[in-house]
Amino acid sequence: MYDIIVIGAGAAGMTSALYALRNGKTVLVLEGDSLGGQIATSPRLENYPSIKEISGEAFADNLFEQITALGAEGEIEKAVRIEKRADKTFSVRTEYNEYAAKSVIIAAGVKHKHLRTKHDREDLVGKGVYYCAVCDGPFYKGREVAVIGDANTALQYALLLSGYCKKVYVYTLFDKFFGDASLVKALRSKENIEVRPNTSVVDFIGEKELEAIEYTDKDGKLCRQEIPAVFVAIGQVPDNAAFVNVVDLDKDGYIAADESCKTKTEGVFVAGDCRTKAVRQVSTAVGDGAVAATNASLYLESL
Repeated sequence: MYDIIVIGAGAAGMTSALYALRNGKTVLVLEGDSLGGQIATSPRLENYPSIKEISGEAFADNLFEQITALGAEGEIEKAVRIEKRADKTFSVRTEYNEYAAKSVIIAAGVKHKHLRTKHDREDLVGKGVYYCAVCDGPFYKGREVAVIGDANTALQYALLLSGYCKKVYVYTLFDKFFGDASLVKALRSKENIEVRPNTSVVDFIGEKELEAIEYTDKDGKLCRQEIPAVFVAIGQVPDNAAFVNVVDLDKDGYIAADESCKTKTEGVFVAGDCRTKAVRQVSTAVGDGAVAATNASLYLESL
C-alpha cells in the first residue's frame, strides 16, 4: 500500500512525486510511455526560470534522478483504471498489475495530435511520417524534410532539423507563426529553411514508406512535393478516458479541476497538461505538481 500513486512521469508527475516524498509519503510513479513526457522530446528548454538553456531530455533526467534519490518507485506500466474502495483507499490497475494507494495524482499529460489526411495513412507513421524530430530527425541527415505546424514545437523542430538536413520546408495553414518571437526570428535567419504559408497538407503518398505529400496552396490548387520525411507538430490531445469513473472531463477530454488540482473524487488529484487550464507550459506543470502533492498530503493527514 502506497501513500500516493502518481500516474505519469512528465514534469507534473515527477514534481508531484518530489513534493510528496519531501512530505514523507511513499510514492509509486506509473508511466505508460517514456520518461519525461512531452518535454523530453524538446530540443531546447529556454523558458524555465533560472535555467538559461537545457535539453528537455536532460531536464527530465535530472528530475528523475532527484525523485529516485528520495525513494520514489517507478514502473513502466500504463494505468487503465482507478477505483475507490469502500475503505477509501484506491486500486490502480495497469495493463499488467494492480496497485493500492491512499491517494492518486493523475498527471497523464497529452499525446501528439495526428494529422488526418484524405486516405488516413496511419500506416506511414514511423515510415516517413513522424511526430518527434528529436527522436527520428537524425535518420535524415543531409536530406530534405518537411515540418507541418506553426507554433513553438514546429519552430523548434524546424530549427533542429536545419542543423543537419539539407533543407527544411515548413508548411503552415496561415501566413504567420504562433510561437515565440525569438524562435520565429531564428527560423527566418536560416537559409536552408523555406516557409510555405497558407497551405494545407491533405495526403501522404507512398506504398511502404513516405514518398511525397499532397497539399493545397493559397489558391486552392492541389500540389505535390516529393519528400522522404515529414514531421508533424500540430498540437496535443489528452488521453483521460480511462479515468472517467473518478473524474469529470470537459468537452475536449481534459480533466475538470481548478488551481487546487482537486477532482470530483476526494483523494484523487490532477496535475499538468491533462487538466483544464489556460496555459500549458513546463512551469505550469511543475506548479500543478507542487499543488497536487501538497493537497494530497494534507488529504492523507486528514484521514
